[in-house]
Amino acid sequence: MRIVVTLGLAAAFLSVPFLNAGAEAVDVPPRPQTVIIGLDLSKSNPLVDDAAYAARVASRLTQEIDKLSVRSRVMVRTFGAYDSGANPLKVDEVISARARPESVAEGISSLVAALPQLVAEGKLKAQDWTYIVSFMETMSHQVDCAAGDVRVILLTDGFEDSEQARMLRGGSLPKPEPYYQGCTELMMLGVGQGGGSPAVTKRAREQWERWAQAAGFQRFTGLYDW
Repeated sequence: MRIVVTLGLAAAFLSVPFLNAGAEAVDVPPRPQTVIIGLDLSKSNPLVDDAAYAARVASRLTQEIDKLSVRSRVMVRTFGAYDSGANPLKVDEVISARARPESVAEGISSLVAALPQLVAEGKLKAQDWTYIVSFMETMSHQVDCAAGDVRVILLTDGFEDSEQARMLRGGSLPKPEPYYQGCTELMMLGVGQGGGSPAVTKRAREQWERWAQAAGFQRFTGLYDW
């Protein structure tokens, strides 16, 4: 069963003041972005069962969304097992005068904060695998890094646990193709959570930084906490 979430966001048009005739410069508006937000539903990620942690992640995510410009696109997807049927949740929003960035941020952040409750109620299922690499490969076909700014934000512990790598058992990430050549940023919120030591967190962050560079991202941000 496919679940399509429509946030139902609406806002009034803003009144834009006219520039003075003597104004010498006009601020260039920020470029629209495409932002992919991946929600890791694997059981190792505290996002699925820790309400306080989910609320903290949601608050941090708000900061990333409410600064987006008009015509920016926000795509929310879940991942975990390599099974599209296990990841039916899809949110697609385009920032506009009717879907203001702060309203979109509030709706998506509310969804993220509610993940532990949704899992507890059986509306979403916590998963036994963590196919982060496969998710990234799949989503690369949904964006064009040459056409505009593209950012990927993963709410994940960063521990790939799949046939490609078992990171918590000492496995290493496979080298990717340059799927995201020219894309702006790969950000991970929560990388290393649950790993049990700073050394494990450091190793996970370093592996993903190398992966992001090889995949073509201009920068990588990996945050354990904030």
